[in-house]
Amino acid sequence: MKYAIGIDIGGTKVAAGIVNEYGDLIQQEIVSSDPADKEAMFASVVRCVEQLMDHSSIPFEEIYGIGAGLPGKVDRERGVAVYQNNLPWDDFPFTDRLQKAVGIERIVIDNDVYMAAFAEWKKAAMTKQELLVYITISTGISCSIIQGGEYIRGAGFAGELGLVPVYSKMINEPLQRLESAASGPAMQLQARNVYANDQVLTKDIFANYLAGDDEAQHLIKEMVSVLTQGVYMVHSLLDPHKIIFGGSVAIHNPWLLELIKEKLKTYLLAEQSHILDSMEISKLNNVQGVIGAGLRACMLVKCTSQKT
Repeated sequence: MKYAIGIDIGGTKVAAGIVNEYGDLIQQEIVSSDPADKEAMFASVVRCVEQLMDHSSIPFEEIYGIGAGLPGKVDRERGVAVYQNNLPWDDFPFTDRLQKAVGIERIVIDNDVYMAAFAEWKKAAMTKQELLVYITISTGISCSIIQGGEYIRGAGFAGELGLVPVYSKMINEPLQRLESAASGPAMQLQARNVYANDQVLTKDIFANYLAGDDEAQHLIKEMVSVLTQGVYMVHSLLDPHKIIFGGSVAIHNPWLLELIKEKLKTYLLAEQSHILDSMEISKLNNVQGVIGAGLRACMLVKCTSQKT
């Protein structure tokens, strides 16, 4: 049996887990991120890995490699974290530093959404002809596209769904980027303006919606409207066989998907309507980033970042 460490790195937390070659998550450890500066943030990653191994039932010598999902743009060939909007790692030599810090040579890095999408693709057991789109709705909004086990990367920045323009009635400038209109932080900002209360949290919007609150009903209606615009763009461009939604907002509020489907019906041509039966919320309990990263590490052959 081959085992690897999968790491999912975000602006608020770092999760690391031991994953076997079949995608089973054996153990997991989570620590808070420290994005105060690049070294403090890197120390959070190392601490998470060390705590994982301290509590591990798998001996260190049986760990085949490490996969790490990082937000933003990464250079997989050089193992460099190029750019993130929530971490202080501009052109940070992540792979080299982690190899030296933990003593494991086989390391692969990729964008965190790409890592999560790989776990979803493996779980879905799709054929080589089928195309999967994984969409994450969380602190940010993004997607990854896989066909036949291969990513569609474009020039390297493909999948930044959060950057596409959408029409929103909730913002003074109606044409906004999707992420600025419907991500978790964007919804929180809108709610604080609507309620005139700077203590309102994103989770409160959804709780208020389910309780029938009028303001929350309006906020969620607009959120669904702009999310559906983004989903329809993806569907029209790619005509995927399946769309899977992940990220904390989607996973903690799965009923959102039915609202998106209802809105999407108003856009779809008859030839496009097959997607309504092929949209689902992730069943991987929000650990797809760790699992996908671990699986990618299990696939490594050489002791460098790979093009997988």
